[in-house]
Amino acid sequence: MKKILSSIVVLSGLLIACNNDPSVEEVEEAAEDITAGGVVDASEYENGDLLVSTDWLEEDNGDVVVVDVRREGYEDGHIPGAVSVEPGQLSDPDNPVDGVLPPEEGFEALMQEIGVNEETTVVAYDDGDSLWASRLFYALELYGHEDVRILNGGFTAWLNDGKDVSTEAPEPERGNFTAQLNPELQSSREDVDANIGNEATVFLDARSEGEYTGEDVRAERGGHIPGAPHLEWSEAVSGDGVPYFKSAEELEEQFAAAGVDRDKTIIPYCQTNVRGAHSYFSLRLLGFDDVKPYEGSWAEYGNDPDAEIEGSS
Repeated sequence: MKKILSSIVVLSGLLIACNNDPSVEEVEEAAEDITAGGVVDASEYENGDLLVSTDWLEEDNGDVVVVDVRREGYEDGHIPGAVSVEPGQLSDPDNPVDGVLPPEEGFEALMQEIGVNEETTVVAYDDGDSLWASRLFYALELYGHEDVRILNGGFTAWLNDGKDVSTEAPEPERGNFTAQLNPELQSSREDVDANIGNEATVFLDARSEGEYTGEDVRAERGGHIPGAPHLEWSEAVSGDGVPYFKSAEELEEQFAAAGVDRDKTIIPYCQTNVRGAHSYFSLRLLGFDDVKPYEGSWAEYGNDPDAEIEGSS
């Protein structure tokens, strides 16, 4: 029998992990702490169909595969019918550059295993900030899938809206998804070198300020690609309550202030193009149509002794 848990039970379980005897008041307080605050009508974004709400996802929308991309927690409760893809499955262990996506054949096999077909609508979600959901979103678009979306606010929004959760793992039929890499959606190291100083290109650094300035060094060298403006990926989502995406107006203002121009080629990057993929999604949501993340990101660039770098190194 399918085991359905209410969101309040999930919250109780979380409290039990920290307190062997949570009171009713503590459970209610935990529920109240997850406040709605700031969900925006998706129609205000140019590509608002890339975001879905909890109500939309709860409906029967045909061939939809819901993918839970959280690091942990799937077995304790997830959106009913959702399959699990762990973040580590979205990197190639054989690639010398950390975090690079699996090659076509590997990614194709993974998507087929979770039941993705050529015509499937894929909806990705994580804990709420859409970081890993965006990574899967980018991977699917990079490999040619035409209908992939993100649950706005992720699992936090799902619980906040009082939706049911399940502990049952589905057994999907193998899908027929075929991966075909779109070279127009990524930048190589050669592309980076060729476009440093090019006024028609913006390298968007989506890392923390410390990484950008070189104070926080996560490779052989710190700093940033010459000329790259800084806008941390997390600025795209609300910092209070449920981490919904900010309004189109707020996002437009943030990107404009950083010098991100629609008329230019935008190359987001971070350490391993996870945060860069989040910026990719935010830009796609706004309708930017020339966004080509640097997949190797700082894991590749910062470990090259010959790379041009600004900031501490």
